[in-house]
Amino acid sequence: LHILVESFGFKNGIPVDCDFIFDVRCLPNPHWSKDLRPLTGRDKDVIAFLEQQPQVNDMFKDILGYFNRWVPCFISDNRHYLTIAIGCTGGQHRSVYLSERLAKELSTSFPQVSVRHRELS
Repeated sequence: LHILVESFGFKNGIPVDCDFIFDVRCLPNPHWSKDLRPLTGRDKDVIAFLEQQPQVNDMFKDILGYFNRWVPCFISDNRHYLTIAIGCTGGQHRSVYLSERLAKELSTSFPQVSVRHRELS
């Protein structure tokens, strides 16, 4: 099973080729900070901002828990790929951060995990 974790921005539409979509627009948005706005969810200042937000960590734990529980079922059902899409407003901060974090964590249990950032391409 190959797992692709993809970040995207809702303002550019929902990805059509995904199995799961998570909407993280309810989380605190670094866009509203003048210093963080030009950065992405890969930058240390944005990461630090998001990691200080309890809701971000709660959302991450819930998403990770779901996939740790259910990916083995997809594997036993002989699925070859699984695409997880995480979206925020612009696809630059929250979705990028959570996609990177989720892909990193899932790769400790499942060998074929990759990440793609649609809006950063």
